[in-house]
Amino acid sequence: MIIPAQGLRIVLAVRPVDFRCGHDALAGLVQNTLGLDPHSGAIENDIRGLLRNFGLKVGIVGVIGFEQRIHELVGGQPELAELMEPLLVARRVLREQFTQLHRKVLLLARESEVCRRLMTIPGVGPVTSLAFISTIDVPARFKSSKAVGPSLGLTPVLNQSGESHRIGRISLCGDEAMRALLYEAAQVMLTRVQKWSWLKAWAMQIAKRRGQQKAIVALARRLAVIMHRMWSDGTEFRWTREATPAAQ
Repeated sequence: MIIPAQGLRIVLAVRPVDFRCGHDALAGLVQNTLGLDPHSGAIENDIRGLLRNFGLKVGIVGVIGFEQRIHELVGGQPELAELMEPLLVARRVLREQFTQLHRKVLLLARESEVCRRLMTIPGVGPVTSLAFISTIDVPARFKSSKAVGPSLGLTPVLNQSGESHRIGRISLCGDEAMRALLYEAAQVMLTRVQKWSWLKAWAMQIAKRRGQQKAIVALARRLAVIMHRMWSDGTEFRWTREATPAAQ
């Protein structure tokens, strides 16, 4: 008997989201979008592994042509085709559900004034901006924008014992998904965004002194501070350093 790999999750449907519940609806949409990502390759890898047991190699194939390639390989083997069909259906449904959720996320981001302002920051997209709004909820509950970084676990832990005084890794407390999104946004700004800004220049200086990994973490922490300040002040991202209150 051949069964799917242990780590494979097959999702055939999602729960409807009540848009009347405000930030909870945004959080639900973002969570579903992250949790139902069909681009992770889990189902494709499982199909490849099963076919490899029968001496069949999928090879290099695009996302669109993947299903057709599987049908070509198992065309003359009815039992194997019957085994592959549920996985292909699950992959197809998952991609359709992801597309629908992604469209809803884009629509919510376009309709939200705060999201549109946050997305003026290079590297920050609809999912990151919606997730930030859902996580912070009420910006006034932070007396200072600098407190947002520690609340998301992006500040180093200070280890003290007697005369020992050592700064460790970041605390990793708070919302893990939000921290991952900020890290991804910082990585995009540092490595993919072509246009220079004072923020990217600041992160590049850290990368030269401390390495790229620490620079990305520092940039993610500062992004959280800037996003909170922009939300509170109603301002947009400024590409130059002159008169930039969000940098404080």
